[in-house]
Amino acid sequence: MPSLMTISDAAAQQVKTLIGRSDKPIAGIRVGVKNTGCSGLSYAIEYAEEKMPLDEVIEDKGVTIFVDPMATMYLAGTEMDYQRDKLHEGFVFNNPNEKGRCGCGESFHV
Repeated sequence: MPSLMTISDAAAQQVKTLIGRSDKPIAGIRVGVKNTGCSGLSYAIEYAEEKMPLDEVIEDKGVTIFVDPMATMYLAGTEMDYQRDKLHEGFVFNNPNEKGRCGCGESFHV
């Protein structure tokens, strides 16, 4: 069975860097979605000190990703990437479930 999500080499390296900077023990990152923005949903990323009871756990490229169970239907098949260019630096989600994004790119809908 394919993994719910994958993570690019660049994203894995950035996650390792961020976790290494934390002043407390971090088990991984938690990825989810929240209702916000003009298109309805946006991606949410936070440090995870531990696995929550219903989290989906993905271990890839030396990092652990906990996926919020309420987000699995929105994130199936998604690749988490990290991109850096002249005007923007951050995590990017290549999500085949997206049907559109708002004009500013901060939210999406499925």
